[in-house]
Amino acid sequence: MKKNLHETFYQAAKVIAIIEANGYETYFVGGCVRDFLLNRPIKDIDIATAALPEEIMDLFDSVIPVGIEHGTVIVRYHNISYEVTTFRHEGTYTDQRRPDEVTFIRHIEEDLKRRDFTINALAMDRKGRIKDLFSGKEDLDNQLIRSVGNPTERFREDPLRILRGIRFTSQLGFTIEEETYNKMCHLRAEIETIATERITDELIKLFKGEFVQQSIEYIKQLQLHAHIPIWKEHQDFIHQLPANLSTFHSIDEVITLFHFLDQRIPISTWIKEWKCSNKVKNTSLQLFDALQYFIQHGVDNWLVYTLPVKEHESFNHLTNILFQEETILMLENCYQSLAITNRAQLKINGHLLQALFPDLPKGKWIRTYLEQIEYKVVMNQLTNTKNDIKEWILCHPPDIS
Repeated sequence: MKKNLHETFYQAAKVIAIIEANGYETYFVGGCVRDFLLNRPIKDIDIATAALPEEIMDLFDSVIPVGIEHGTVIVRYHNISYEVTTFRHEGTYTDQRRPDEVTFIRHIEEDLKRRDFTINALAMDRKGRIKDLFSGKEDLDNQLIRSVGNPTERFREDPLRILRGIRFTSQLGFTIEEETYNKMCHLRAEIETIATERITDELIKLFKGEFVQQSIEYIKQLQLHAHIPIWKEHQDFIHQLPANLSTFHSIDEVITLFHFLDQRIPISTWIKEWKCSNKVKNTSLQLFDALQYFIQHGVDNWLVYTLPVKEHESFNHLTNILFQEETILMLENCYQSLAITNRAQLKINGHLLQALFPDLPKGKWIRTYLEQIEYKVVMNQLTNTKNDIKEWILCHPPDIS
């Protein structure tokens, strides 16, 4: 047993102890067990139990019935949330997403059989003892992605598992086992039956992986791109991706890179077809504009001023991929030296400007003139004091002819 089990699962083990004390077999399951055995950071702790959702709700004061029809509730214990799911057997998947029928069961063995890959079909009790029915630990040691049982059945139940397998190669750097690989290839067209949102969610996780380049190679080999929105209409696009891809911070970066590589496909098209938000769209546009500016001017005050600080790491990642240039220190140093970091800090505004030229009618010249002053202040061509700005204005009166 690993020595850090106690601290990692301490509070969650108390939840399991409460459930077990009432007579229900209960385990840690899935990714948290896998990541614990791999000594990787653990994000979410999932618990599987023989107790029915209603029985769990009787045992804890704070329970949220998020997916009670599928046996899942959220237990809030000492201000931490734990997903607790009843052991279950699943029927056929008519919609290739959710089982038509879920049968709750009292033993974990049948529950583990329904899981996607052996490395995710591991269970661990609160004392750290592992239940491994499908040689998942051996596959962890051998760094293999292998389907639980018959891969054809697993992938037909939910074709998203094909992309999930590729995503795990990106996150873990593992190799796909031969039979699993062959069935992925054989059933790849099934991906087109999956809701776009689910595909995008897997691709986001894939691009955030440490071994993203390896996963892209798998996509090429398996020709999965021929069944993914936009990629299938531009099947040469996947081959335009650089060979030096590394962990992406966000989908914004990914879409910016895609548009930069093939500007025939607008950012708005990626957003629409991949079902992304307007926030992703706006950030992608900002990053793309910054890259275009960078090509002409490099890193200067104006680039740093117009690019939000929270996008500096993304911009640096993109310049690394596209131009093999590290820009993060330049961005940080430049930001620290800015005279202003937003327009509100200018020592003049539209009201003061109009007061200097009371005979001029209101109009867009005010905004245009303020933008000109803003640029000069940011670029250190004009000092941000009311007197200096006023003096410059009187020497350069607005021309609205």
